[in-house]
Amino acid sequence: MPVCQTLKTPFGNLTLAANGSGEIMGVVFGQAAALRARLGAGREIQAGGDAPVLRQAAAQIAEYFSGERKRFDLPLAPAGTPFQRRVRRELRKIPFGETRSYGDIARKLKTSARAIGSACGANTVALLVPCHRVIASDGGLSGFAFGPGTKARLLAHERKNA
Repeated sequence: MPVCQTLKTPFGNLTLAANGSGEIMGVVFGQAAALRARLGAGREIQAGGDAPVLRQAAAQIAEYFSGERKRFDLPLAPAGTPFQRRVRRELRKIPFGETRSYGDIARKLKTSARAIGSACGANTVALLVPCHRVIASDGGLSGFAFGPGTKARLLAHERKNA
């Protein structure tokens, strides 16, 4: 059974889930209930669980928020279609402190900005796969599951520490 742990961050609670294979399968800003909802109805997750990958993730996330870490190096196992996996690979290429538009990524993957937005919205490992670095072509911050305020704060944090 997957286990989860909630961390306190400067931007509120962040809850992570790990599967039995030692991979991170979900990350949300919020509590375990928000994680269960994000991963899908009926998903059982043991709250307060302990796993080596969760300890490793907690350490890397603390380094990120202290400005020491620019890239996460954790085993990930988010659910998703082959297209969503392609989009996540592109998102991980966006450098710390920088942004790309949905259209930029769409042109690179030869698809539509709407399809990129949908794939970003389905990202179950927020922060670790930086969907917050994707913005509208006019610079708008819409389209982040945890709200434009959190997205703005994450981007400001990264620009300050880039």
